[in-house]
Amino acid sequence: MTKKSSFWVRRRSHLPLLVVGGLIVTLLFMNEDASVSLNMEYERQINALKREIKECRDSAAYYRAHREALEAGEADLEHVAREQYHMQRPTEEVFLLKP
Repeated sequence: MTKKSSFWVRRRSHLPLLVVGGLIVTLLFMNEDASVSLNMEYERQINALKREIKECRDSAAYYRAHREALEAGEADLEHVAREQYHMQRPTEEVFLLKP
């Protein structure tokens, strides 16, 4: 083999590797099931759902603390019953003022 022909043989030996690499990259970008754009969309959805879970946990903690405070104190329970549910004792009259 001459120098020139051995150069082309060595150069062509990389060609299948480049073709396979190019095919893999093309499949990653164009395939609907494993595409990069779809993966980015899934990441956005995951982040949005994580934010929603955090908000729900915060609100659950607030309502849990509120419930425990109502269970602990009778005065608080009476205050909530009168203010939110318009409850009254039989001997009382209640007047609601609207702005």
